[in-house]
Amino acid sequence: MKKYKNVVVLTGAGISQESGLNTFRGHEGLWENHRVEDVATPEAFIRDPELVYRFYNHRRENLKNVEPNLAHFALSKLEEEFEGNVTIITQNIDNLHERGGSNKILHMHGEVTKARCYKCGDVHPWDYDFDGGTSCPSCKIKPALRPHIVWFGEMPFFMNEINFALEQADIFISIGTSGNVYPAAGFIAQIRTIGSALTVELNLEPSEGSHLFDVKHHGLATKTVPKFINKLLKAQIQ
Repeated sequence: MKKYKNVVVLTGAGISQESGLNTFRGHEGLWENHRVEDVATPEAFIRDPELVYRFYNHRRENLKNVEPNLAHFALSKLEEEFEGNVTIITQNIDNLHERGGSNKILHMHGEVTKARCYKCGDVHPWDYDFDGGTSCPSCKIKPALRPHIVWFGEMPFFMNEINFALEQADIFISIGTSGNVYPAAGFIAQIRTIGSALTVELNLEPSEGSHLFDVKHHGLATKTVPKFINKLLKAQIQ
């Protein structure tokens, strides 16, 4: 373990589901009883902005009723106690990693607790409702704010930083992701192409790319993640 200096963790909806947040694609492809096409595309925002505003306002409000779980806290412990670098890449738009104590997080799909001005481009922390009648704090224009979310058809955030982290990784841990949403679904193949990083899947059930991982533990994130992190940290000091 002492030779491992860079741990990269990819998290998906499965890690937050045990805190009470629904996965992105639930029953029959719906997200919180809405078609993804109606709430998670630029076209949806143009067609019915009020629906999109309400949808993400509700997602933001829901966060006040949930708490980080043992898997989030285990990753915070890893960041604090691991002798090398730990980078968390998350597909989730919630703030449970931050509330669990982690600091180095790349939100590739954006954050529901932020608003972005599509006029001046500034991003603002946002904990309350907003809509087309809300002015941008920077340029004062309205309507100008949209949820700081990467919708289908848009480029994920932090791809340069993510690619650099993957290139440097000695250990790649994938947690709670189905492996069918790109580009994140391609990270395991990218890692294997780059070099000899240890690859670990911690998932409720095998993902679509499960066969590509060196180590696989399937079960609840609150069980598998703390157990694996504790083993990793223990091996580090032996």
